[in-house]
Amino acid sequence: MTNNGDEVAQDESMCDAGESTNAYFDSYSHFGNFPFQCVFLLVSAGASHVYAVTQWIKSDVITVLKGKIEEIELSIPKVDVIISEWMGYFLLFENMLDSVLYARNKCLVDGGGVLPDKASLFLTAIEDSEYKENKIEFWNSVYGFDMSCIKKKAMMEPLVDTVDPKLITMDISKMSSGDASFTAPFKLVAQRNDYIHALVAYFDVSFTMSHKLLGFSTGPKSRATHWKQTVMYLEDVLTICEGETITGSMSVSYNNKKNPRDVDIKLSYSLDGQHSKISRTQHYKMR
Repeated sequence: MTNNGDEVAQDESMCDAGESTNAYFDSYSHFGNFPFQCVFLLVSAGASHVYAVTQWIKSDVITVLKGKIEEIELSIPKVDVIISEWMGYFLLFENMLDSVLYARNKCLVDGGGVLPDKASLFLTAIEDSEYKENKIEFWNSVYGFDMSCIKKKAMMEPLVDTVDPKLITMDISKMSSGDASFTAPFKLVAQRNDYIHALVAYFDVSFTMSHKLLGFSTGPKSRATHWKQTVMYLEDVLTICEGETITGSMSVSYNNKKNPRDVDIKLSYSLDGQHSKISRTQHYKMR
């Protein structure tokens, strides 16, 4: 975040909800480059002691609290802004969204803001015969042995990868915890004649409170990020012609009681094309 956000946080009390199971809070009057975050990285890496030397950090406006956000108490009743990098793979895998929503409900003043405040999940289709042949069809004959029974299991695990070349939008300031489970329809229109081996999900996030719209995309046409994209391979290779459409729906749910951050994905799709006619439902598990 750069000084473009100054007017959002000038003289505001800030809460920075961390991306791990621990969270730390900061109250500071000026929002700009924040080298003090490097201190946390060094301590996490195992440093026995860290000295931070800077001319502008004011110890009287920075408070570090150790603990989970659900357990700690602030020294002030409410904060004006909550900042958190909560996103995971597929936007929702192993994310900290529930903790951010808890902090919003408990710590944020009326009319306060959450940054980033908007997140959108997108879906597109790709041709990727090489990977599917090497990693999935491979199980049909492993050194002469038929191990195709493993192929179905391999199909259920979506690949998190970077792909060459709007499913749903979440408003973090207004949504509730249960909204992270959803079913959303989609319609994909073919730009050219090609084969489809997989559907790809990616997300964008936005900071709409700023006077200038800020944000970033994890999409295939944007610079690669550590979130990459999530690739869900289809059981069938779809032959599609320009102008034909794939329609369907995607459902996201959290059914693992041992690890509530795991994601189950149900993908239903149909194609009534010149060369391919199919209607199928597949399940994926992000563990």
